[in-house]
Amino acid sequence: MENSKLHVAILSSPGMGHLIPVLNLGNRLVNHHNVEVTILIVSTTSSPAESQILKSTTSQNQLNIIEIPPVDISSLIDPKTTMVTQLCIMMRAARPGIRSTIAAMRRCPDVLIVDLFGTETFPIADEFGMPKYVYIPTSAWFTALSTYCQVLDKEIEGEYVDQKEALKIPGCKPVRPEDVVDPMLDRNNQQYREYVRQGIGFTMGDAILLNTWEDLECTSLKALRENEILRSIVKVPVYTIGPLKRSAEPTGSKSRLIEWLDRQPSESVIFVSFGSGGMLSAQQISELAWGLELSQQRFVWVVRPPTEGGADGSFFTVGNDSDGIPDYLPDGFLTRTHSVGLLVPQWGPQMEILSHPSVGGFLSHCGWNSTLESIGSGVPMIAWPLYAEQRLNATMLTEELGIAIRSEVLPTKKVVGREEIEKMVRTLMQYKEGKAMRDRAKELKYSAENALSNEGSSYKSISVVLEACQKKLLSRNNV
Repeated sequence: MENSKLHVAILSSPGMGHLIPVLNLGNRLVNHHNVEVTILIVSTTSSPAESQILKSTTSQNQLNIIEIPPVDISSLIDPKTTMVTQLCIMMRAARPGIRSTIAAMRRCPDVLIVDLFGTETFPIADEFGMPKYVYIPTSAWFTALSTYCQVLDKEIEGEYVDQKEALKIPGCKPVRPEDVVDPMLDRNNQQYREYVRQGIGFTMGDAILLNTWEDLECTSLKALRENEILRSIVKVPVYTIGPLKRSAEPTGSKSRLIEWLDRQPSESVIFVSFGSGGMLSAQQISELAWGLELSQQRFVWVVRPPTEGGADGSFFTVGNDSDGIPDYLPDGFLTRTHSVGLLVPQWGPQMEILSHPSVGGFLSHCGWNSTLESIGSGVPMIAWPLYAEQRLNATMLTEELGIAIRSEVLPTKKVVGREEIEKMVRTLMQYKEGKAMRDRAKELKYSAENALSNEGSSYKSISVVLEACQKKLLSRNNV
């Protein structure tokens, strides 16, 4: 009987970086755990790439997808309102629409899972008698920092970035002041208050679900589960359910891009992309172009026009700009590199590219989705963090996991010059150091696959959570 299946609703906040991991979780539950899934998406009207991925997912008929009507927050924000603050305000304003959508569903969900911006909808889960979970689609280290920030807020005076020593999180690797997440850069900004509130919200559900796996982050995970000080803050169980990532699914005939990759030698191409929201200044784009050219390495580069605002300038609008030949690249660049490079305007099929045998490196903004996709393809990285928690991710990739190199100074503090870019690309693609990183990345790829196998830690964790939900449902029905 169809209704005997557990029915899970998953709430996604706006933005490709949030939507993708929610869809990945939904697909995992449907395909590997025999669960009925409804995805609730707080939508915006400004991202063609988001619309395209939803259209593609809906056509596969695996998930029930309901878009919550866009909310007008124009009276609540101004041109200086940060992305994090906008998301928090948007999700708050969407609560009546979320509640009415759940109330109108033919079959009420048995469980509510929200992403990291959705914890203020937990009272709705309580009203409908649903177990409630927060799905944090990034690292355990980020989760430890976020939940512990309420303590740091009381203990530390002045700005975090001005501290002389690293920020101590019980049981975890300390966080360097320059690596703090964006909302912690300015304690007077509203996004900082929203972030502290968000970290508290992580602990208000029945458990925390993390898009990572045991072998990748054993130190941070142990702290979240066993450190007495951190446990007094976190309180709830912590489950690893990752790495959940997109699979490479070529559609129909081969594209020009894939045909070009087919002609390149094994592991000879570096892929350059800054995710769904990342953008560079005009000067940095020019230096990056020169660095790629000077390296004489084959490359595929997803290019976007230069930003006039912050590094997260296309977070809500990815895919909006024209697909014409870029006029912001150095004169003659396309002519000089036509035999070794390929430009992809705006948005590329990232998993299809990363999993291609000819790709041997990834110059990335270090968003967690991209990080997992790179590891899952066994591809080492040049870490180029831009915003959000990406500086944390870059430090983990370079210093703990040993699968990435990075520039001497953060790209958001200083333009990275062509000579340094050339050196990083050559190191990753040609030298022994890069080969060692590639070998390590492949080891992590196998570790990731094991975690999601039927006997793996992440598969078992998801099963434990679903079994607990099933028991709650049965006991509720028997009352």
